[in-house]
Amino acid sequence: MRRYPPIGDHGLVGDLQTAALISSEGVVDWFCAPRFDSPSLFAALLDHDRGGHFAITVEGEDVTTRQLYVADTAVLVTRFLTPDGVGEVVDFMPVREPHTATDVHRLVRIMRVTRGRVRFTLACRPRFDYGRADHRLDLSPDAAHFTGPGTDAHLQTGGSLALERDGADVRAVVELRHGERAAAVLTVCATGAEPPAPPTVEGLRTDFDEARTFWYRWIRRSRYRGRWQDMVNRSAITLKLLTYAPTGAPVAAVTAALPEQPGGERNWDYRYTWVRDASLSMQALLRLGFTDEAHAFRRWLGARLKSGRTVTGEPLQIMYRIDGDPHLAEETLDHLEGYRGSAPVRIGNGAAEQLQLDIYGEAVHALGHTDDLAHLAGYDGWLELAGLLDWLTRNWDRPDEGIWETRGGQQDFTYSRLMCWTAFDRGIRLARDYARPADLAGWTTARDTILHQVMERGWSSERGAFVQHYGSEVLDASLLLMPAVGFITPRDPRWLSTLDAMEAELVSDSLVHRYDPAASPDGLRGREGTFSLCSFLYVDALARAGRVDLARYAFDTMLTYANHVGLFAEEIGPTGEQLGNFPQAFTHLALIGAALALDEELERTER
Repeated sequence: MRRYPPIGDHGLVGDLQTAALISSEGVVDWFCAPRFDSPSLFAALLDHDRGGHFAITVEGEDVTTRQLYVADTAVLVTRFLTPDGVGEVVDFMPVREPHTATDVHRLVRIMRVTRGRVRFTLACRPRFDYGRADHRLDLSPDAAHFTGPGTDAHLQTGGSLALERDGADVRAVVELRHGERAAAVLTVCATGAEPPAPPTVEGLRTDFDEARTFWYRWIRRSRYRGRWQDMVNRSAITLKLLTYAPTGAPVAAVTAALPEQPGGERNWDYRYTWVRDASLSMQALLRLGFTDEAHAFRRWLGARLKSGRTVTGEPLQIMYRIDGDPHLAEETLDHLEGYRGSAPVRIGNGAAEQLQLDIYGEAVHALGHTDDLAHLAGYDGWLELAGLLDWLTRNWDRPDEGIWETRGGQQDFTYSRLMCWTAFDRGIRLARDYARPADLAGWTTARDTILHQVMERGWSSERGAFVQHYGSEVLDASLLLMPAVGFITPRDPRWLSTLDAMEAELVSDSLVHRYDPAASPDGLRGREGTFSLCSFLYVDALARAGRVDLARYAFDTMLTYANHVGLFAEEIGPTGEQLGNFPQAFTHLALIGAALALDEELERTER
């Protein structure tokens, strides 16, 4: 078992309230419960020795592993090919009543042999509260009860798998022959809750069939029938897995503190709901036909707007916990060494207190992207939205930290102005389409003023491009969204010149950097990889600009950087490795958008 497998060497399973990462060696090395943002039970990705893991592996020098999903599901299969036989571990989390928040979550791990004989080794080493808390073990041959602070973990076995004590942990070894099976089921629940019933062969078969059927039925709702069906479906399933069903709030990623540069300090906690990321995620799912998810998020976002609970005093803040709590105090876990020594390990996120004005554009676009206004709770909901836009007329022209959450000081970021323009543009359309009361004169003045300002101050004649912030010459890939939101036509001379400048400076092998930190200091040491969101936005922009051949090549090239089961982290490193938190909602929503834009343009050119 490797101390630190590559970030991308994992599959994801979940039950729409929490999720686990499982390496291609069969090791659960990230799992938080009962929610995405709860303290970890297994966090070996952040410290191999102190973080805890749950491994079912096959040892030996001649063992080859393969990992795959059961097609169009979140059921993960890890295969072990040995000289003596072929074995598999099938991992999934049952999805039952996902919209009701619960402390009870089950990870089912089924071992089976399809040829010859295979010897499996199990090691379960939980480390409660990010490895800060001790636990007690009560053991019988077929069940282990781990008791931590406020949380119990029950490991129950089926078949011929017998557990043995290993200090405060457990281990087991079992040899299975062709057709034989064994199982290990981990149930996490509140301390003192009634222990789960022991697993049975029939019960596990039912669990497997129900999990597979749930995902089959869900993905069948997709309207996408384009050229990249498998990758779009996988991205849609990933966005669904990243969504906390009880509230409808998506998290940016399931992990915390995975580095953007190994050994560096750009290590953030992404287990929260960014208004920006979540709004764009729901728009991507809505374009595929997943209306229930979009409406659930709108209700969550509308509730945040109505409550007015923020730590900043603004109408919205950039991120919240999945239940809407605005408090995300950032702290460092100094007892953990970090992924491959990448310290500090941060939980919580201090960027929640930043001002990022672009979120109002994404929010209004998400709230208004519909055929009716029922999701706004009628007249009262409209008044909340109109009040937000009235506030924005007085506040859009302020420096802020920008989309990339820089910690180098506030600037007049062009992207922030772009999305404020979007907020007013969508608000004006809604008011006119549905005859709602609004300060149309004020909103229109603000919208038009922003456009003139961006064209004058956000445009650099020297660079022949729109720039990151006023007074700078730095390019910024977030501006690839300019034609997508309708701010500029995709074949406007200024836009084509900007696209050319980005291609020359930010693009490498179809991969796109966000910006150059050396040219625009962001208050942090070190560098980062290319940003996968931006790489797919680049494909989208190329397609809209009519550069179809280049767009298709860039898209196909980008797909080669997906991991072995079609997942993407936040960034791609110099040698093609996945970097940053994983899997990343931003990346997968942009993949969906790029596929849709490219399909549309290809259909147009092939007529």
